[in-house]
Amino acid sequence: MFTVEKACLVVVDVQGKLATIVDDSEVMIENVAKLVQAMQALEVPTLWLEQNPSRLGGTALDIAQHLQGQPIAKMAFSAWQEESFVKELKETGRTQFIVTGIETHICVYQTARQLKEQGFEVEVVVDAVSSRTKANKEIGLSKLNALGIHSTSTEMILYELLQRADHPQFKTILQLVK
Repeated sequence: MFTVEKACLVVVDVQGKLATIVDDSEVMIENVAKLVQAMQALEVPTLWLEQNPSRLGGTALDIAQHLQGQPIAKMAFSAWQEESFVKELKETGRTQFIVTGIETHICVYQTARQLKEQGFEVEVVVDAVSSRTKANKEIGLSKLNALGIHSTSTEMILYELLQRADHPQFKTILQLVK
């Protein structure tokens, strides 16, 4: 079970024009934004990545407006290949990673796979990831599941983190998922 004390959100490359043209982009962006806001309310850290931002642009405004700090720029498809990501990840002290973003079959897949290979617990939020085509999203998720990386949904992971209806942030989270 994922817990507030062990979890960390990883937002992978939801940026530029690509963020608006991936399959079901509006739902994906909306759910990533909900997750970012929920993690802030729950005091769960968020690691925020941008692939080649000078070429691809910044994180979608609907998400970026809720993020704090600076994104971690990367050129590698897997965030684990970027020293700055590994450093920040280790500084969190977290062992459970909730992965969101684009593209499911490339950067999300490679990042989640390498986090799992490092011995971390990893879940991918199915309604908060996407690829340019639905088929690529589905094959990315299928390969992740075959590696033992479980799928979850925005609501499922948030309620898993809350665990109880009397959690101090329950009403905040409820407003986000409504």
